[in-house]
Amino acid sequence: MKLILKNTDSFVNERLNITKKEIPCLDSFWHYHAQYELLYISQSTGIRFVGNNVSQFVPGELVLVGPYLPHLWRNDPSYYSEDDTNKVKTIVIKFTKNFIGEGTFNNSEFSGINNLLEQSKFGVSFGSVVSKSLNDELIGIINLSPAEHSIKLMDILFRLSLTDDKTVLSSTDMRQYTTDNSQRIDNVLKYISNNYASYIGLDNVADIACMTTNSFCRFFKKATNKSFTQFLNEVRIRNAARLLVQEDLPVSEICDMVGYKSVTNFNRQFKQIMGSTPKKYRFTI
Repeated sequence: MKLILKNTDSFVNERLNITKKEIPCLDSFWHYHAQYELLYISQSTGIRFVGNNVSQFVPGELVLVGPYLPHLWRNDPSYYSEDDTNKVKTIVIKFTKNFIGEGTFNNSEFSGINNLLEQSKFGVSFGSVVSKSLNDELIGIINLSPAEHSIKLMDILFRLSLTDDKTVLSSTDMRQYTTDNSQRIDNVLKYISNNYASYIGLDNVADIACMTTNSFCRFFKKATNKSFTQFLNEVRIRNAARLLVQEDLPVSEICDMVGYKSVTNFNRQFKQIMGSTPKKYRFTI
């Protein structure tokens, strides 16, 4: 996943931009940009990367990502096949902090929104109750006038600032202000994303980063607040969870498909990350 800075011409000098997407997530690269992004997915499933967090997403996904925080949403592989009939519906709202005026959120009456925007540097995921209550407004915002866009977004941010039904995603501040180490960490993340189903040794990723194994371990831990092994296990287990729900395959086969050679180790890692055994997870989702 190549880490890139997005600065498209279509967003230059625009404080607020709203788009509706009905095609699978086409971003190939872990990326970041100078705007806040409020993303709502009413249809489609897949896996998202926000900072050092790796999670599945399902319909009702509502996430606020702060400026310069690397992120990537990827739909499940079936969405990209030529004969795919899966439906995708995503609302993407990108905005600057001054979208409704300079210094607005510095006023005390907007302190709640200001705190929410500050939290977004780690990424914030909102619960299903909140996203369901905002579904019609988020879907309908695309049809409003430019003035109504700003008013409605203020209302949505205010209501989001009041809820406790939210989860901070990244456990460390991974905002990218320079690209000194961006290429190095991206090469590693791209390799993991493309090869998690195969054997990946510490020597392999250290070579990709052009570092010794000891230096790489320190570098990766500092960049993601997770060890390389922990991060790799999360990517494998999140993909296993998707397969358990979507495919009628034996647990042992899914274990092998995501890169584990030992079912015992797979079961242990799955329970540690997902909170239940693979079999229980399949029948409770």
